[in-house]
Amino acid sequence: MKIELIWVGKTKENYVKDGVEIFMNRIKHFSDFSIVEIPDIKNPKNYKPEQLKVKEGEQILKHTNGNTFILLDEKGKSFSSVLFAKYLENFEIRSTRKIQFVIGGAFGFSKEVYSKANGKISLSAMTFSHQMIRLFFVEQIYRAYSILNNLPYHNE
Repeated sequence: MKIELIWVGKTKENYVKDGVEIFMNRIKHFSDFSIVEIPDIKNPKNYKPEQLKVKEGEQILKHTNGNTFILLDEKGKSFSSVLFAKYLENFEIRSTRKIQFVIGGAFGFSKEVYSKANGKISLSAMTFSHQMIRLFFVEQIYRAYSILNNLPYHNE
């Protein structure tokens, strides 16, 4: 199964870039994994938050193009790491060829993106920057595969 992580905006912090790269390389032992970085909207200060979400949403939907895609959203379903591993495994069992996970911009997603998404998951009841979520989520994908493959990475 191919997993694609889509996010809006450039990753600015080197420590986030480095961490994402470490876990990307680990994930590639288990899955075809890639990242799509949607460029920031130019001159964002010229737009209200709702307008930004619409513009970003148009770009997100161009990349999802009928694929199964799940939003990372604070109002989404919460999982333990073990349950997330089973959630991911269910897509493989159902022979899903490609699944996309989407991290929105600073203001979240447009109504149109919400209406077309196949689900929402939350990493925490806390709010994190959309930059940090990139690293946290890539680590969780690797953790899920380590759980599914009985590797000693995850401790119960």
